[in-house]
Amino acid sequence: MRRPFLTILMTVFVLCAMAQPARNKAVIGFYNVENLFDTIDDPLKNDEQFLPNGDYRWGSDRYNAKLASLSKVISEMAQLDGGLVVLGVSEIENEQVMLDLAATELLKPYHLSVCHHESPDRRGVDVAFFYDASRFKILSTKAFPTIVPNTPDFITRDQWLMTGILDGTDTLDIVVNHWPSKSGGEKRSLPGRLAAGELGRKIADSVLNSRPNAKFIYMGDLNDNPTSKCIIQEMNTKTKPEKLTSTDLYNPMWKLFRDGIGSYAYRDSWEMLDNIIISAGLVNAEPGTYRFRSAHIFRKDYMFTKTGSYMDYPYRTFAGGNYQGGYSDHLPVYIVLTK
Repeated sequence: MRRPFLTILMTVFVLCAMAQPARNKAVIGFYNVENLFDTIDDPLKNDEQFLPNGDYRWGSDRYNAKLASLSKVISEMAQLDGGLVVLGVSEIENEQVMLDLAATELLKPYHLSVCHHESPDRRGVDVAFFYDASRFKILSTKAFPTIVPNTPDFITRDQWLMTGILDGTDTLDIVVNHWPSKSGGEKRSLPGRLAAGELGRKIADSVLNSRPNAKFIYMGDLNDNPTSKCIIQEMNTKTKPEKLTSTDLYNPMWKLFRDGIGSYAYRDSWEMLDNIIISAGLVNAEPGTYRFRSAHIFRKDYMFTKTGSYMDYPYRTFAGGNYQGGYSDHLPVYIVLTK
């Protein structure tokens, strides 16, 4: 006896399966894009240098060149095996520059959505996320200000938490941030990064205490190496993934740094200022769910300076106050998740 309805149903199921392949890999990354300012004066931001009549002569030509350069890097990250699902970004002036970047010719096909937070930073730069809305659905967001004890005038970028569901199955809690710099020297600037590290640990604990084995990701330009006191002690990160307990945080960038690999060059040495720290729940995930597989730095030959005193450094937009027309002084970092 023929069953046309059942046959049609099975055909539709097969066609849908072909059109919507099962997802089993995802890329999560971070990129400090080096001062992505627009050309419009914002009286609430310290953007005077980045104006057409400012020190950097930041007109439409340079702004559009910057967008084109960044879009080349990010579009190639989007082509990594698994696809770029979330990209944390720092040193952006506002939401509009993120929207302008997403609308470039190279990035438009990826339909990147923007999750932005306006920080109180004195320099006027924020942190934000690009994300693939077809794969990542936002549930909530929350900002956490960094407060340095006995220093009421201290202001820096907030730490920005985005919680969402990846591919309809896995809840991810992702923080993007940009810790205070070492401007003024290590000793003078250290309290700001210690406070940022302490806050990062508190955010992680609040997530892990409410949902044991939560899949927590903490990313950003921490202005410190994985071996620093701010990361090892204040955030209490671990370096051996096989010995994690349920509330531990693991920093896979530590091994890359130990092997002499970095994301930022300074005085002829490589530093790993850009970190992605993850929870034990992502390392020891249940079968059939997403788990951490590997950590990387995104490096292409065109992203490096070819001549001069900055040869072999990341090809940046400005160097020594002079326009170079490059990409960024940082290299992007990313992790791969697999089922």
